[in-house]
Amino acid sequence: MDLSKIKTLIDFVGRSNITELTVTEKDVTVRIFRASPGEVAVAEPSQDPGSKISLVSDAPSSVEKTSYAVKAPVFGVLHRAPAPGEPPFVAIGDAVEEGQTLFIIEAMKVFNTIAAPRSGRITHLTDIDNGDVETGDLLAEIA
Repeated sequence: MDLSKIKTLIDFVGRSNITELTVTEKDVTVRIFRASPGEVAVAEPSQDPGSKISLVSDAPSSVEKTSYAVKAPVFGVLHRAPAPGEPPFVAIGDAVEEGQTLFIIEAMKVFNTIAAPRSGRITHLTDIDNGDVETGDLLAEIA
């Protein structure tokens, strides 16, 4: 398996809600884990056939983040409400549960639901509504 395929798989796991992905091609297996919030992900490639590539934590475990950034996983038009004229999914100060819908990003007529990655309280919210966002743009912070 070439490095460009491995990078594509790592990017896919980073943009999705998948926490673990294992792919085998011929005699090589690649296993990718999503790092927990606040941890630094590092890929450890190995040259041996049949070896595994994993993302591992390299951050000290005593460091805790006070808030978690919710970033746009794809580019498109950000919608803060389920439909025009309806109230937004969340507002600053709202308590949210893990998996609760925060936004919808419309890309090529596909509506991607952006869910809360963890429970907490909304401390920051983007001003963009019905406007374009790019992959990686900060949408909200959850404390």
